[in-house]
Amino acid sequence: MRLRLRNNEKGITLVELIIVVSIVAILAVALGFEFRGWMGKYKIESQTKEMYIDLMNARARAMMKNRVQCITLAAAQYTIKEDKDPLPDGDGDCADPGDTIMLQKSLNPTYPITFTAGNPLIFSTRGLLASSVGIVRVSSVNDADYSCIDIAESRIIMGKYDDTTSKCNPK
Repeated sequence: MRLRLRNNEKGITLVELIIVVSIVAILAVALGFEFRGWMGKYKIESQTKEMYIDLMNARARAMMKNRVQCITLAAAQYTIKEDKDPLPDGDGDCADPGDTIMLQKSLNPTYPITFTAGNPLIFSTRGLLASSVGIVRVSSVNDADYSCIDIAESRIIMGKYDDTTSKCNPK
Protein backbone atom coordinates (compact mmCIF):
# COMPACT_ATOMS: atom_id res chain seq x y z
CA MET A 1 0.00 0.00 0.00
CA ARG A 2 1.37 3.38 -0.99
CA LEU A 3 0.65 6.61 0.76
CA ARG A 4 -0.01 9.55 -1.43
CA LEU A 5 0.12 13.17 -0.46
CA ARG A 6 -2.68 15.40 -1.47
CA ASN A 7 -1.91 18.53 -3.42
CA ASN A 8 -2.23 20.75 -0.33
CA GLU A 9 -0.03 18.48 1.86
CA LYS A 10 3.62 19.09 1.11
CA GLY A 11 5.33 17.70 4.27
CA ILE A 12 8.16 19.60 5.95
CA THR A 13 10.69 21.62 4.08
CA LEU A 14 14.42 21.59 4.57
CA VAL A 15 14.32 25.14 5.98
CA GLU A 16 11.79 24.12 8.64
CA LEU A 17 13.94 21.11 9.58
CA ILE A 18 17.07 23.29 9.88
CA ILE A 19 15.22 25.77 12.11
CA VAL A 20 13.99 23.02 14.43
CA VAL A 21 17.43 21.38 14.64
CA SER A 22 19.12 24.72 15.38
CA ILE A 23 16.61 25.53 18.17
CA VAL A 24 17.24 22.13 19.74
CA ALA A 25 21.03 22.68 19.48
CA ILE A 26 20.80 26.11 21.14
CA LEU A 27 18.76 24.67 24.00
CA ALA A 28 21.22 21.80 24.44
CA VAL A 29 24.19 24.20 24.64
CA ALA A 30 22.41 26.47 27.14
CA LEU A 31 21.46 23.53 29.35
CA GLY A 32 25.02 22.20 29.12
CA PHE A 33 26.46 25.41 30.57
CA GLU A 34 23.79 25.48 33.29
CA PHE A 35 24.57 21.85 34.16
CA ARG A 36 28.29 22.59 34.45
CA GLY A 37 27.64 25.44 36.91
CA TRP A 38 25.22 23.29 38.88
CA MET A 39 27.80 20.49 39.14
CA GLY A 40 30.43 22.95 40.42
CA LYS A 41 28.06 24.12 43.17
CA TYR A 42 27.24 20.50 44.03
CA LYS A 43 30.92 19.56 44.35
CA ILE A 44 31.64 22.51 46.65
CA GLU A 45 28.63 21.78 48.85
CA SER A 46 29.50 18.08 48.95
CA GLN A 47 33.09 18.79 50.00
CA THR A 48 31.95 21.27 52.66
CA LYS A 49 29.35 18.88 54.09
CA GLU A 50 31.80 15.99 54.13
CA MET A 51 34.39 18.06 55.99
CA TYR A 52 31.71 19.26 58.45
CA ILE A 53 30.73 15.66 59.23
CA ASP A 54 34.38 14.67 59.75
CA LEU A 55 34.93 17.62 62.14
CA MET A 56 31.79 16.77 64.11
CA ASN A 57 32.86 13.11 64.30
CA ALA A 58 36.32 14.12 65.58
CA ARG A 59 34.69 16.28 68.25
CA ALA A 60 32.36 13.45 69.31
CA ARG A 61 35.24 10.95 69.30
CA ALA A 62 37.26 13.24 71.61
CA MET A 63 34.44 13.15 74.17
CA MET A 64 33.60 9.48 73.70
CA LYS A 65 37.17 8.13 73.91
CA ASN A 66 38.40 10.83 76.30
CA ARG A 67 41.33 11.59 73.98
CA VAL A 68 42.47 14.78 72.31
CA GLN A 69 41.75 14.96 68.56
CA CYS A 70 43.86 17.14 66.25
CA ILE A 71 42.90 18.23 62.74
CA THR A 72 45.59 19.55 60.40
CA LEU A 73 44.18 21.45 57.42
CA ALA A 74 46.03 22.00 54.16
CA ALA A 75 44.82 23.32 50.80
CA ALA A 76 44.27 19.90 49.26
CA GLN A 77 43.82 17.59 52.26
CA TYR A 78 43.14 17.31 55.96
CA THR A 79 44.27 14.84 58.59
CA ILE A 80 42.60 13.88 61.87
CA LYS A 81 44.84 12.36 64.56
CA GLU A 82 44.08 10.92 67.98
CA ASP A 83 46.52 11.62 70.80
CA LYS A 84 47.76 8.28 72.16
CA ASP A 85 51.42 8.99 72.84
CA PRO A 86 52.59 8.56 75.57
CA LEU A 87 50.29 5.76 76.65
CA PRO A 88 47.85 5.35 78.32
CA ASP A 89 46.14 8.72 77.82
CA GLY A 90 48.42 10.93 75.70
CA ASP A 91 49.92 14.33 76.38
CA GLY A 92 47.50 16.66 74.57
CA ASP A 93 49.85 17.06 71.61
CA CYS A 94 49.20 15.22 68.34
CA ALA A 95 52.68 15.72 66.92
CA ASP A 96 54.10 12.59 68.53
CA PRO A 97 55.00 9.68 66.21
CA GLY A 98 52.89 7.23 68.26
CA ASP A 99 49.65 9.16 67.69
CA THR A 100 47.09 7.45 65.49
CA ILE A 101 45.89 8.88 62.19
CA MET A 102 42.14 8.40 62.30
CA LEU A 103 41.40 9.93 58.90
CA GLN A 104 43.37 11.46 56.07
CA LYS A 105 41.29 12.83 53.23
CA SER A 106 42.37 14.36 49.95
CA LEU A 107 40.23 17.17 48.59
CA ASN A 108 39.31 18.17 45.07
CA PRO A 109 42.28 20.31 43.89
CA THR A 110 39.88 22.48 41.87
CA TYR A 111 38.29 23.68 45.12
CA PRO A 112 41.10 24.21 47.69
CA ILE A 113 40.34 25.14 51.29
CA THR A 114 41.69 28.03 53.32
CA PHE A 115 41.65 28.35 57.10
CA THR A 116 41.71 31.70 58.89
CA ALA A 117 43.33 30.42 62.10
CA GLY A 118 46.45 28.43 62.86
CA ASN A 119 46.92 24.68 62.50
CA PRO A 120 46.15 22.26 64.02
CA LEU A 121 42.61 22.40 65.33
CA ILE A 122 42.64 20.66 68.71
CA PHE A 123 39.50 19.25 70.34
CA SER A 124 39.91 18.62 74.07
CA THR A 125 38.54 15.56 75.83
CA ARG A 126 35.41 17.61 76.63
CA GLY A 127 34.80 18.24 72.91
CA LEU A 128 35.74 21.91 73.14
CA LEU A 129 38.10 23.59 70.72
CA ALA A 130 41.36 24.11 72.58
CA SER A 131 43.07 25.93 69.71
CA SER A 132 42.18 29.17 67.95
CA VAL A 133 38.78 29.63 66.32
CA GLY A 134 38.40 30.30 62.61
CA ILE A 135 36.63 29.75 59.32
CA VAL A 136 37.35 26.94 56.88
CA ARG A 137 36.43 28.16 53.41
CA VAL A 138 36.20 26.28 50.12
CA SER A 139 37.57 28.62 47.46
CA SER A 140 35.59 28.84 44.23
CA VAL A 141 33.92 31.20 41.78
CA ASN A 142 30.69 29.21 42.03
CA ASP A 143 28.03 30.60 44.33
CA ALA A 144 27.33 27.49 46.42
CA ASP A 145 24.87 27.58 49.32
CA TYR A 146 27.35 25.87 51.66
CA SER A 147 30.93 27.01 51.14
CA CYS A 148 32.37 27.52 54.65
CA ILE A 149 32.52 26.10 58.15
CA ASP A 150 32.65 28.43 61.16
CA ILE A 151 34.54 26.75 64.00
CA ALA A 152 34.22 28.23 67.49
CA GLU A 153 35.11 26.88 70.91
CA SER A 154 31.85 25.01 71.46
CA ARG A 155 30.17 24.90 68.04
CA ILE A 156 30.75 24.07 64.40
CA ILE A 157 28.37 25.64 61.87
CA MET A 158 28.14 25.34 58.09
CA GLY A 159 27.17 28.33 55.99
CA LYS A 160 27.71 30.47 52.93
CA TYR A 161 30.85 32.60 52.79
CA ASP A 162 30.29 36.33 52.33
CA ASP A 163 33.24 37.99 50.57
CA THR A 164 32.20 41.51 51.57
CA THR A 165 32.18 40.83 55.33
CA SER A 166 34.61 37.86 55.32
CA LYS A 167 32.16 35.92 57.48
CA CYS A 168 30.49 32.54 57.28
CA ASN A 169 26.75 33.19 57.35
CA PRO A 170 24.85 30.18 58.79
CA LYS A 171 22.22 28.57 56.60
